[in-house]
Amino acid sequence: MRYPEGGGLTAEERAGRERVRLAAANWIEEGASDREVAARFRVTRMSANRWRRALAAGGRPALASKGPGGARCKLSAAQLAELQELLDAGPAAWGWADQRWTLPRIAELVRTRFGVDYTLPGLDLLLHRLGWSVQVPARRAAERDEERITAWREQTWPAIKGPRRTWAPGWSSKTSPVRG
Repeated sequence: MRYPEGGGLTAEERAGRERVRLAAANWIEEGASDREVAARFRVTRMSANRWRRALAAGGRPALASKGPGGARCKLSAAQLAELQELLDAGPAAWGWADQRWTLPRIAELVRTRFGVDYTLPGLDLLLHRLGWSVQVPARRAAERDEERITAWREQTWPAIKGPRRTWAPGWSSKTSPVRG
């Protein structure tokens, strides 16, 4: 998926698929079977049959591309650009002390600024299309002392862990042996 461009197929790819359907329509009109159409255009027989039924019901216009799939965006291009600017300004600009955008916060921002309600999953998809991704902050204790942690790992832990017992009898299998 190409999230920054909106996901799905590009206009050229949709036009290419439409050309394939229209070329298949020629074969269908000449009497080719679904199996022959599927083999010639490297599609499933189900697709060939679907094209045959669409051609019979609505003619060639029924095989035309219907445009990009999915729900239409509730925000205009100008509103999306403004949303990008608002998100770039950071949460502090909207009164949140910590520097974290959360989906509920962004949903509130969109509702307040543009009067549009988004579900959280829908908003997540919109943000992905805009190039934003989920980031989980590393939670570290404020009192964390990296030097002491490194010293403990290198000196204390090996002494506690001790050497591995390689002399003990064992099995190559992780399961218990069969008792006879």
